[in-house]
Amino acid sequence: MSPLRAAARRTFAALSVRNFRLYMVGQIVSMSGTWMQSIAQVLLVLDRLHGTGFDVGLVLALQFLPMLLFGTVGGLLADRVDKRHMLLGTQSAAGVLALTLGLLTLTGAVRLWHVYLLATLLGLVTMIDNPTRQAFVSEMVGHRLVPNAVSLNSVVMNSARVIGPAAGGALIVTIGISSCFLANAASYVAVLAALLLMRTSELERHPPVLRAKGQVRDGLRYSWRTPVLRDTLLVVAVAGIFAFNFNVTLPLFAEVTFHGGAGTYAAFSSALGLGAIVGGLLVASRSRPSPSALAAIGLSFGGMLAVVAISPGEVFAVAALVVMGAAMIAFTATANATLQLSSEPTMRGRVMALYATAFLGSTPIGGPLVGGISDITNPRVVLLLGGAATFAACLPMAKRYRRAGWQPLTAPGRAEQPSDGEVPEMLPEPVPEPRLAPDSEDVQACWEGDGHGGRVPAAGVGGLAAGGS
Repeated sequence: MSPLRAAARRTFAALSVRNFRLYMVGQIVSMSGTWMQSIAQVLLVLDRLHGTGFDVGLVLALQFLPMLLFGTVGGLLADRVDKRHMLLGTQSAAGVLALTLGLLTLTGAVRLWHVYLLATLLGLVTMIDNPTRQAFVSEMVGHRLVPNAVSLNSVVMNSARVIGPAAGGALIVTIGISSCFLANAASYVAVLAALLLMRTSELERHPPVLRAKGQVRDGLRYSWRTPVLRDTLLVVAVAGIFAFNFNVTLPLFAEVTFHGGAGTYAAFSSALGLGAIVGGLLVASRSRPSPSALAAIGLSFGGMLAVVAISPGEVFAVAALVVMGAAMIAFTATANATLQLSSEPTMRGRVMALYATAFLGSTPIGGPLVGGISDITNPRVVLLLGGAATFAACLPMAKRYRRAGWQPLTAPGRAEQPSDGEVPEMLPEPVPEPRLAPDSEDVQACWEGDGHGGRVPAAGVGGLAAGGS
């Protein structure tokens, strides 16, 4: 086999799984629709409804606030139910919400409070959908291919970030704003079809966790007491608050720092997206997730944020953003894979809910924070702050795991055999999950008392980070 062909097989290894191929096709269509709706929603609020920048920010905050407040509850639901069936429900609900907004806009009946309400409802759907989708990856491809699948998923997300706005802009100019919402509603059909066409016998399912008291607290306790999970979630939370707010920082960087317009912002966004695609492919071909690798990539990402911040001109900034985009996606993909490989199947939904909270749930905190700092100072300071915060969070992690080197993670409770003098990066031992007989009288009693543990928020991304359709 030629080196080029071998590299291609490594890079796209997860696509050898039929179910994952179906999933990827559905995701590229649906995520493109999501990006179309995101740009149309801003124009709807500002132009059609004569809203302000505050109104746009409030819509964004309402969309992600449920993840911040109740993300762990969504993760618990992901652990309790069949993930494929749950995704069929959440994706259908999201499609109905997009269709509703499209019809309201098309008929001229839309009001600002409609947008607020639908954004909140979509946030509640995302609260369940996001951790379920994250945990579903391992069921589709198996433990060994999780890092590759996560990286390829990141490539798809960032490809949609390029396709969606371009297609959305064309639809808005030729047909109107409502066409983007209706197109997004139709795009969910691709995801639903992919889920229905999957061969369920090929999914690596795990028995769902039965209802019991205190399971949300168990997930929080498990994540905090497991060093690999705790350290990864902490650095992700810091980066999510201070660094991953490019929907706020990049427009300000283009307009305030370089006195540019839409063209400058488009160039910056395209450069970031291009770097993310390239970085995702590189990580997919050479992915060996570990806490030490995550820390090293995080240090690089923080450093590149600083480089972008001190850019002397637009051309330099575009070039630096390409490199930063590659480091950014390598950071998120490595963090995602590290958490999935380090968590027990019965806890994975709750762990990935904390990951989603750190990114998506941090938007209502990080967005206004960095925007306010930029107003007081300037966008360069905000980018430098994001770089410094990420660097400061990753440096202790790098020191903690430096002796372990780049040993890849394996199944919980095992580690790769270290070379002489190295300390292996052990994964958490299984934590027993309460199992009750389905006909036990205690099941209902425990379930009725479980409603108060789910409001404990994790310390808390946009983007895409992992966002979702």
